[in-house]
Amino acid sequence: MSSFKIFDIAGSGLSAQSVRLNTVASNLANADSVSGDPTTVYKARHPVFEAVRNAVAAQVMGSAAATDAANASVRVRGIVESTAQPTERYEPGNPLANQDGNVYSPNVNVIEEMTDMISASRAYQNNVEVMNTSKELMVATLKLGS
Repeated sequence: MSSFKIFDIAGSGLSAQSVRLNTVASNLANADSVSGDPTTVYKARHPVFEAVRNAVAAQVMGSAAATDAANASVRVRGIVESTAQPTERYEPGNPLANQDGNVYSPNVNVIEEMTDMISASRAYQNNVEVMNTSKELMVATLKLGS
């Protein structure tokens, strides 16, 4: 396995955590939005990650496909919307209220989103550290030859 493949693996982690941070930002930005219709209210979004392990498994088994370890990565399989029901509030003075005076707010839990943001930020930082450490080790190895 080439030493450079670590950058592909850590890079895929950076990309995945970037998507996670963007969905958290979107959820937080829309946490206070309201709608007069429960079907049109914002729904929290969450990325679904997938570990690509086919090349890693092939490497463990020692097959010829082991040379293709660059496929080991994290991939964003998709972004799903929450199925939780929106919160209904009685606000007859709100211009978006329906005929019964109700507005619907999204099912975004700000505390959970902030926790998810901290977790994604730390995972992003860890992937950056992996890349920096790998770079430093490669530079140190090259200096041994001179």
